[in-house]
This record gives sequence, structure tokens and C-alpha cells, in this order.
Amino acid sequence: MQKASKVPARGQWGSTFGFIMAAGGSAVGLGNIWRFPYITGQNGGGAFVFVYIICVLLIGLPLLLNEIALGRKSRKNPVGAIRVTGGNRFWQSAGVLCVVICFAVLSYYSVIAGWTIGYIFTELVNIPVDFVDFVQTPLYVIPLCCLFILITIGIVLGGVSGGIEKAAKFLMPLLFIIIILIAARAVTLPGAGAGIEYYLSPDFSKINGKVILSALGQAFFSMSVGWGLMITFGSYLPKEGNIIQSSGWIAGMDTGVALMGGLMIFPALFALLPGVSPDGGPSLVFNVLPKVFDEIQPFGNIIGAMFFVLLFVAALTSSISMLEVPVAYFIDERKWSRRKAAWTIGIAAMLLSIPSSLAAVKGNFFNTFSFNFFGKPISGFFDMMDFFFGTLAVVIICLMLSLYTGWVKKVKTYADELSKGSNFDGFPKVAWMFFIKWICPVVILLVLLNMVGVFGDPGEGG
Repeated sequence: MQKASKVPARGQWGSTFGFIMAAGGSAVGLGNIWRFPYITGQNGGGAFVFVYIICVLLIGLPLLLNEIALGRKSRKNPVGAIRVTGGNRFWQSAGVLCVVICFAVLSYYSVIAGWTIGYIFTELVNIPVDFVDFVQTPLYVIPLCCLFILITIGIVLGGVSGGIEKAAKFLMPLLFIIIILIAARAVTLPGAGAGIEYYLSPDFSKINGKVILSALGQAFFSMSVGWGLMITFGSYLPKEGNIIQSSGWIAGMDTGVALMGGLMIFPALFALLPGVSPDGGPSLVFNVLPKVFDEIQPFGNIIGAMFFVLLFVAALTSSISMLEVPVAYFIDERKWSRRKAAWTIGIAAMLLSIPSSLAAVKGNFFNTFSFNFFGKPISGFFDMMDFFFGTLAVVIICLMLSLYTGWVKKVKTYADELSKGSNFDGFPKVAWMFFIKWICPVVILLVLLNMVGVFGDPGEGG
């Protein structure tokens, strides 16, 4: 009895709502709010949205169900999930990769999240900030990044139901309230119609193979599959939980935030700064949008601050899950306490974030080094981390996990796991098994081939 008490107890979600909020939060991130909208505008507007939703339903959702089923069946972290279900060291390497990429992405993702903290303050006190100067000032960027990681550690220290679930139940409704308020104000501005038309006007002539591949990549990257997040969160689910229903809510929340992001950004941009290019990514968000919100009368700076609070919340709901994956690994496999795991991994992520913070500073090594990956030029430490850990490794993991549950193991075992707590039988069950065995591996392989330039210029997929 005494020996057993030394083994850290695994957490469990206190409610289905808490799980949906936490898992939805891990899927909803910064990319939903700035990347999805301008990709939509570039690739046919409403036509791209139509293709994207199909990709979410046919690829993203089956992969999401696959990971949650693996997590709940095993009751383990990504490495332990494959080990206890009988996977050898090769297949366990997919779990190891999940732990590594969550740690690596947390380090550079927190750099951007730190920017949002700085901009909340500058918007509130109405101080104009030049984005280029700001990101090249390590004295601002590094402490803000570390502050963000400290907030993440503080939430994860509270445990599954006491920390992550409580935070998600507060943060996700707050995110939706802010995005609805800003979008409502943006679409009512004089001249906002041009932005709505750019964003959602369907242009089916733009839909081609490359656009479909882009929609596919965006679908499974935005759903947070291939990270081990859903395996870990699924491992905290009670057996009577309805995975099918919960996954539907998660996919709907993720897509809803992405669509609302465009309704928040483009109407305001076209109404107030019509000459500005709408596909600027981070530069658009941190350099142009503060000027846009400042033009909204009255209380433009308050709306600007709310926007960066929104970005901060979106980043935080994702970073919590990124930290939880390696924490769960060390609790399960190394028998560390949650406190030791959270602090050790969090501090290590702070150290690794420094090169990413310095990558924007012109002239130093982390900014200047570059190389080619199958003809795709990659320059700077930040972009290198994002490509290998945040993009390429995710695709490889998705492929390995669909092959593992679909071919190495009996796919029916995981379909049966999905049936517990739900009416997942008949055609839907057979269709899911078919997609995991055949459709998902083929589609993921196409995305991977697109990334290495088989279909033309190398693409990022998502």
C-alpha cells in the first residue's frame, strides 16, 4: 500500500463540458485567427471554406476520433498508449515524437504569445508600437515569453480537473464572447461589405489540386491531430463519455472560431485601411490591425486590447495542452510528480525559447542561418523549428497513428472504444474504420509529398 501511494495518480476530467472546452481550446490557436482567414481569401473565399469543411469532416474528424479512442483505451500518454496496446519500439517512436514536438512548439509558440501580452498593454495605454522594432528588442520579447510560459505552468500545476479544466471552462467562453463582440462591431462598419465579399464570396475557379491540398493540410493541423494532445486528453476521459458527440463539438468550435476570425479581421481592414494587403500574416496582426482598431470610434484602443486578449487566450488554451503532453509522459513513465514535471519542462522550454526570440533580431546567427529542404528555402531558427516540429513531424505522426490503429492493430478494437457511451454502430462505424485504414493514410501521404515538392513547389500543407 505504501509503495502504491508514491505513484502519482492520473487525473480525470470532472465533466464532459470540461473535456470539450479543454480539447477545443487545444485545437483553437493563433492560426485560427490570423492564418485561416487570409488563406481563405487567397483560395476562393467561400469555395475554400466549403472544401475545408469537407476536409474537416472526412479527414480531420476521423483522425481526431482515432487519437481520443487510443488515449481512452490505453489510459496513457502518447508513448505509453502505443506501448500498452502492444506497439513495438518503432511505433512507440510516434509517441516519443509527440512529446518532443509539444515541447519544441511550446518554446517558439510562446514567443508569439508573449507579443500578445505586450500588445494588450500598449493598446490599453494607447502607445503606438512599430512591430519590427518590437520583435527586435530582446529586452521586451524574452521576459514576455517567459511570463507566458510561467502562466502556462501555473495552470498545468493545478492538475487535470483542478487546473486545465477550470481554466478551459473560463477561457473558452471568454474567447467566444470577445470574438463575437469584435466581429459584430467590424461587420457594422461603413464599407465592411468589401471585406466580407473578399473573405466569403465563392470563387470556384480558384479550386484546384493545390488548393485542395492546402485545405486538407489546414484541416488536420487546425484540429490538433498528430501532436499527442488528443491522446493525452482522451486518456483522462471516463469510459462512459461520448467521444463521438464531444469530437463533433470540438471540430465545430475549431471551425467556428476560424470562420469568425475572418469576419473580425477583413471587414475592419477593408473599411478602415482599404489599401492594405490582407494576406500579411503576423505582420498584419501586430502592425496593421492595431491601427485599424484605433480608427474605430469610440473606444478603439479598448477594442484593440480586447483583440490581443483574444489572441492571448487562444495561445494559452493551446500552450496548456502542449505542456500537458510531456508532463503526462513524465508522470506516467518516469513516475515524476506533476510539480517536478511541469517546472522542469517549463523552465527548459523557456531556455529553448531564447533562440526563437532572437531569430527576429537582424544580423545574429539565429536570424541568418538558412538551408533548403527539397527545394524549400528555410531561414532563421524560428522558421526551422516551425517547419520541422510544427509541420513536418505532425504529418508523419498522423500517418504513423492511422497505420498503427488501422493496420498494425485491429481497427475494430478502436471502433468498439468509440461505441462506448455512444450509438456509434452500423454504417458510421464501418465508414470510420474504412477511412482510418484507407482514406486517411493516402490523403496524409499526399500532403507529405506536397510538402517535399512532388506536386510542384514545396508547400507547407497547413
